[in-house]
Amino acid sequence: MSEQKATNIHWHDGTVSRSEREASLSQKGCTIWMTGLSGSGKSTVAVVFEQALIHQGKHAYRLDGDNIRHGLNKNLGFSAEDRTENIRRIGEVAKLFADAGIIAVTSFISPYRSDRDLVRALHDEAGIPFLEVYVDAPLDVAEQRDPKGLYKKARAGEIKGFTGIDDPYEEPGNAELHLRTDQLSVDESVQKMLDLLGERNLLD
Repeated sequence: MSEQKATNIHWHDGTVSRSEREASLSQKGCTIWMTGLSGSGKSTVAVVFEQALIHQGKHAYRLDGDNIRHGLNKNLGFSAEDRTENIRRIGEVAKLFADAGIIAVTSFISPYRSDRDLVRALHDEAGIPFLEVYVDAPLDVAEQRDPKGLYKKARAGEIKGFTGIDDPYEEPGNAELHLRTDQLSVDESVQKMLDLLGERNLLD
């Protein structure tokens, strides 16, 4: 799906550098990529994290998996191919936000390690910081939470290819931060993410 189909196109460089954009915002652009099972707490933590950044006077924007599927990716389903294209697209969007000097906060299940690694490589190639955050709650905890009732439907066979039930979730092997949301409060998780940005000098 990511094959280049358009022809006779040429990249048009501008005259404004990323460093100029970042200087105008007094911060550095980056992508915070939150991955984990449905019900692990990704969206909950991301909402509070975005708010905390805004309260600190930082420019941040949250890109949520379900929200993106209402618009940009509404033509994609949940097959392995569609999941890969979903992550590829949002990786490109997050990179654009970060290139503009914004702190892009993404919360996507993004179950396949290869897809996440491709997004990381996309950022690395552009010289844009990419921080993977593994939002980790054991499957039984995620099922107990089941905020959308999806696990119940998956167990009943009403949803096929559901991550953690009949489709795999591949844990990150090199995440910059591992959040055990069954052991940490939302505020504690957010503080660890803020600390990570501070350690990387991304809030200056």
